[in-house]
Amino acid sequence: MKTQSQFLQVLTRDEAERRFQEHLRLAPLGAESVPLHAALGRVLAADVAAPIDVPGFDRSNVDGFALQAADTWGAMEEEARTLSLNTETLAPGIVPAEQVRRGVATTIATGGMLPRGADAVVMVEHTDVAGEQLEVRRAITVGENVSYAGTDIARGETVLRAGVPLSSREIGVLAALGLAEVSVHRRPRVAIFSTGNEIVAPGKPLPTGAVYDSNAAIISAAVEELGGQAVRLGVIPDDEVALSEALATGLQYDAVVFSGGTSKGEGDLSYRVVNALNDPGIVAHGVALKPGKPICLAVTDGKPVVILPGFPTSAVFTFHEFLAPVIRAFAGMPPQRREHVAATLPMRINSERGRTEYLLVGLVPTEDGLSAYPMGKGSGSVTTFSGADGFITIDQHTEILDAGDPVQVQLLGKGLDPADLIFIGSHCVGLDWLAGELIRAGIRIKSMSVGSSGGLMAAKRGECDIAGIHLMDPATGVYNTPLLTPALTLIPGYGRMQGIVHRIGDPRFEGRDAAAAIAAAAADADCTMVNRNAGSGTRILIDRLLGGAQPPGYGVQTKSHNAVAVAVAQKRADWGMAIDTVAQQYGLGFIPVQEERYDFVVPTARLTREPVQAFMRLLQSAPAKAALGKLGFRIDA
Repeated sequence: MKTQSQFLQVLTRDEAERRFQEHLRLAPLGAESVPLHAALGRVLAADVAAPIDVPGFDRSNVDGFALQAADTWGAMEEEARTLSLNTETLAPGIVPAEQVRRGVATTIATGGMLPRGADAVVMVEHTDVAGEQLEVRRAITVGENVSYAGTDIARGETVLRAGVPLSSREIGVLAALGLAEVSVHRRPRVAIFSTGNEIVAPGKPLPTGAVYDSNAAIISAAVEELGGQAVRLGVIPDDEVALSEALATGLQYDAVVFSGGTSKGEGDLSYRVVNALNDPGIVAHGVALKPGKPICLAVTDGKPVVILPGFPTSAVFTFHEFLAPVIRAFAGMPPQRREHVAATLPMRINSERGRTEYLLVGLVPTEDGLSAYPMGKGSGSVTTFSGADGFITIDQHTEILDAGDPVQVQLLGKGLDPADLIFIGSHCVGLDWLAGELIRAGIRIKSMSVGSSGGLMAAKRGECDIAGIHLMDPATGVYNTPLLTPALTLIPGYGRMQGIVHRIGDPRFEGRDAAAAIAAAAADADCTMVNRNAGSGTRILIDRLLGGAQPPGYGVQTKSHNAVAVAVAQKRADWGMAIDTVAQQYGLGFIPVQEERYDFVVPTARLTREPVQAFMRLLQSAPAKAALGKLGFRIDA
């Protein structure tokens, strides 16, 4: 029998980082000169001193007349001062030929060079011209409407410092200095590939049991964001020779990162291939993190080699913890400034003692501050990061965080952009459509799928604007309404038909009603069901239909209609209960049983908010009713 070997030594996060970085030179990799048009986002490699003055001459800031300010003293609308005009007109780029003396002015345009003798410019709006005479009707002071040479940038002045990432603003400064090229730090080239026979590149057909390669896309984009250059080597199968060749190719660059094969199982070869490296080779394999324990860190000849865990959330977290600081240093970027905000937990969180845990959260404004909702869908989730605002770090010695406990949330982006409308509750494609329409209307949406019960509790605590729920009262069989409190208002939503899903052509279900189908399934010991989670409205309905029976598969509890449909479509189960729209998406047969109500609960105190009113108007609009009808839902007239 093949056995799976264990991690050599599980290290703390800090010890793993120390061992990793002590063999690396955390400094830029060199400089290169690039054209100004290619410098956006690059990091300046040297201080820039101005070779010229900006502006390079005294210039007018307005259209008007260059003169000596003393000639305007006492000028008013009722009592103008009269000056004679020189013959020239100074447009931008023209060098003045005539001197401005007392009692004389020169016509000048915005950006024109101030002539000798002039010390101010009067705006054309405050003058009248009569032949060769200028009448000035407002007094001005010396230097008014004039920019003197070097007032913006003085020759020899250091205008930009090394280490500055170049944005459009800095590039504008360099252009104003006449620089066509600029010295920037070389971008570190990071070789990236994914491993595993089950990994498929996006765009190719997806066999059952395979997954698309999201890790390489995520890590490549992150490398570019950090100032590096991603070198994509594709998907490498579980073959030791192929992996060794990919690693050898990757080592031609400045760093190598790939995902999968870190658990040291018999079929995972990544560790075996990297274990052949030396100088010093592997420095950490297994870190007390959740997610991310299987990470493997190595260094060879001063180059980092990192094997990330295969699950996306684990891969992203460990990349940012260990490799991102190295890439930033190689690129000459300053260390990341981590922004934190204070929040409280709305629910109890259990953690595993002995491992530092990173928990992704979504932030929701409440009357008492911010509430941090856990976004965990497991380390295999590819969507959690895109919906999260930040994460909390749970110390390795902490087992429980109670509801109401204060936490510090490290933001994933720059700052916190509050939403106009917050949805918390059960997911539905109908709600997706409604939210999309509101977003296109300019309303910022935050949506968190925590289930109907979680949504109802969030509404009771005033943590959301709208909770989508479909909860059946076991005592009455009525959806949603019996669960309201005086502080909540129900907005009627739409009906979703629930029923038995099965593979088309299965004689145990085809052409039968629900009672007959369940009887046929119960009579066949090989007929396996897939159940729903306890407490859900669908589970209550299933238990009523089964009348206390527990057929094969009853103990397999899934949390969504889609999970039921997938299990049946992939033949891991033969039947279950879901809504008809999901059955259609997966090409399954459907036996109607009972309509459930998907309604919206709003804290009454938030009912008059304009975004909530906009949602209510949209829900009752003719286009929304038509669109929801096409999706298979029944909305009340």
